[in-house]
Amino acid sequence: MIVNPISGILPKREIIATAHHRLEAAGYEVETRATERAGHALELAREAAERGYYAVVAAGGDGTVNEVASGIAGSDTVLGIMPLGSGNGLARHVILSIDIDRAIDVIAADRPKRCDYGTANGRPFFCTFGMGFDAEVSRKFSSAGRRGLISYLQSAFKVYLKYKSEEYEISTPESTFKVKAFLVAVCNASQYGNNAFIAPSASIHDGLLDITVIHSGDPFTRAMVGVELFTGRINSNIIIQTIRTPRAIIRKLPGTVHIDGDVAEMPERVEVTCHPSSISIFCDPKGKKRFRPILTPIRSLNTDIRFFIRFLFKRILRREKNENIK
Repeated sequence: MIVNPISGILPKREIIATAHHRLEAAGYEVETRATERAGHALELAREAAERGYYAVVAAGGDGTVNEVASGIAGSDTVLGIMPLGSGNGLARHVILSIDIDRAIDVIAADRPKRCDYGTANGRPFFCTFGMGFDAEVSRKFSSAGRRGLISYLQSAFKVYLKYKSEEYEISTPESTFKVKAFLVAVCNASQYGNNAFIAPSASIHDGLLDITVIHSGDPFTRAMVGVELFTGRINSNIIIQTIRTPRAIIRKLPGTVHIDGDVAEMPERVEVTCHPSSISIFCDPKGKKRFRPILTPIRSLNTDIRFFIRFLFKRILRREKNENIK
């Protein structure tokens, strides 16, 4: 279990202690390592895969998941996810929740599935890779110094007021076209995180990437996209175009991109490729339910709220118990 001690806002020590106890009760031997710097999770995961560990659990946010998954991709080692970050995009897709107890149950059930992942100029992504507006938001958010949904929305609003659409050329095996776009998102999974569904129909089992293009539009249609991200109705917007393809070449101005939410720089030519069934992940044994606009986001939000209420309630009871013992 690779733990990022600075991810998210949840208390790591008691969560990891609970995970240890329950996973060992399920028959696992668990070793925990904490990350010390950027890239450390990648090193630890790669070492674990080389040493033949059955599974590596990423206890952190999307960046930690990306590093751990990158370290074991292509091996027989299974990826587990403990969603302890701000967005938790891939966790929400494969576990269908950010509930810690549910995440532990999924790992304990031991039913891994072979899943796809993507690369952008050779760099792996497991949830989303983006250019344009969302990349600028990621850059702003990373420098904000604060995590969480509110900080992310503040960053998005500030970038939105000033951001100008850019020219892209997108080539797939079927066609080549040019477009002036607000953003281009290449999706392996369905959402950025925080129930923002940028590609509601995306699957991590179909051998394809979903490329969502948000055209320039006007201020009103772009604002509606922001609303429809959280209702799951983004594909109904007239400025949205979706391409499903195993690979593509995207040409743009060199500059900022994001890889599973982490900021990076890329040149003019970006080659994105899907790698089918190339990583094993502990997924919810019940399988992913069919996406339903409005209903699925509401159900996900309800699950989040119930998790946080239950988590806070447990902490209060634990604190009262400790005080009584003293």
